[in-house]
Amino acid sequence: MNAVTEPPRFLSVKQVAEYLNLHEKKVYALVSEGKIPGTKITGKWLFPRELVDKWMLESSHGGLLTDRLIVAGSDDPLLHRVIPRLADRMRSRALVSFTPIVTRLGLELLQGHRVDACCVHWGPVQESQLRHPALIRSFPQHRHWIIVRAFHREQGLILNPAVAAAHQSLQELVDAGLRWVMRQQGSGTQRFLREALGHGADDPSKLDTAATAHSERESAALVAMGEADITPGTRAAAREFGLAFFPTGWEAFDFVLNRSIYFRTLFRELLLQIQSGESRREADKLQGYDFSESGRMLWSGD
Repeated sequence: MNAVTEPPRFLSVKQVAEYLNLHEKKVYALVSEGKIPGTKITGKWLFPRELVDKWMLESSHGGLLTDRLIVAGSDDPLLHRVIPRLADRMRSRALVSFTPIVTRLGLELLQGHRVDACCVHWGPVQESQLRHPALIRSFPQHRHWIIVRAFHREQGLILNPAVAAAHQSLQELVDAGLRWVMRQQGSGTQRFLREALGHGADDPSKLDTAATAHSERESAALVAMGEADITPGTRAAAREFGLAFFPTGWEAFDFVLNRSIYFRTLFRELLLQIQSGESRREADKLQGYDFSESGRMLWSGD
């Protein structure tokens, strides 16, 4: 009896056609429509078998999986309350999870079909309708994505209360020789800081960096524990950790997701949970939120 040979990890067009029992022309059609996960290397298409398997599983559910919603991307204190409540309501019927990283890494995971939705923020709220589409256009899958507004939130600097009492302006804080917590590359918070400070002498790279944090909560926690004096972040995070806050502006916090995910029951439930009275009351406690555009679809591809 002949042993069954496992297909390779990365399939060619011919191999993926055989694997799925399709004609090669159909595979090329799926690639051109952006429907099948693949990548072009030196002119040759390759398809990760693991992602092809996942794509098939989702396709078999009509793109409407009701038992999973995996959210990644930018961190937010309110989402840390909203998503566990939704997960608790679902109990064992569904998995709802939130992995806070940064905007760009979240989009890379979305591009790789590793997550269902990505939280993004990339500059002042008044420029978000241009900036957010411009950001996601750098990803090949963007034609199949949409942008849905979660809320607006207030950005600024999170400070030790004693530091805040001693300095009254942004320039004073920059010139004071304080220990800063910075965010990693690809962070919308770090980008907001860079624009608030401007260029030249106020470039963030010239400030005294005590640590680099990988989430909003980690940044605030380092200040709260005395490991640093100041960090960029939201008013809500400052409030959550009992710290002072210096405002620098408002930003849009949005979801980026595939069109099919928009109609998934769990995503609709997430939007309803964000807009619920319970979440609004929680946001009032945290401070620095505006729900005037919550749930609005802002962009639906080119």
